[in-house]
Amino acid sequence: MWLSKSFSVKDLGDASYALGIRIYRDRSRKLLGLSQSTYIDKVLARFSMSESKRGSLPMAQGTSLSKTQGASTPEEVECMRNVPYASAIGSIMYAMVCTRPNVTFALSVTSRYQSNPGESHWTAVKNILKYFRRTKDAFLVYSGKEELSIVGYTDASFQTDRDDFKSHAGLEVITFSDMWGRML
Repeated sequence: MWLSKSFSVKDLGDASYALGIRIYRDRSRKLLGLSQSTYIDKVLARFSMSESKRGSLPMAQGTSLSKTQGASTPEEVECMRNVPYASAIGSIMYAMVCTRPNVTFALSVTSRYQSNPGESHWTAVKNILKYFRRTKDAFLVYSGKEELSIVGYTDASFQTDRDDFKSHAGLEVITFSDMWGRML
């Protein structure tokens, strides 16, 4: 190993955790799994969602958020001042970037309202956390398949942003059955 020739290195064996991400290996089936269940448990506890209902989707069907739903009265502003909205968005984003690409769209929508969130925005963020509670033991799995396969998916909506009537588009590219690119 080049590193051991150049530096003093101690081999600790196969990694089982990296940056709080649990690493599972099945070498016989050429599988590598990444899980953030411990991190998600901590996030749920931090936002008092450990005993919440379990959500079936990252964003409830029919959810429609806009800037007009932000806190507008002094009472609403004061109430939302005590809500850790941006902190929850950041915590969800770390999980999304590392192992949970399935919440990308829901996080994209809810993160737009960090400057002035309202109760409906906070409810949408809590819905993502409820979904995490139900799916916290899910893995992002990479396989070592031999054959090369590339599959692409796209989706779009027309003028669905209620604030500026912009359209939304997304893509996902999968190679060797493993997602490597996404944009929403």
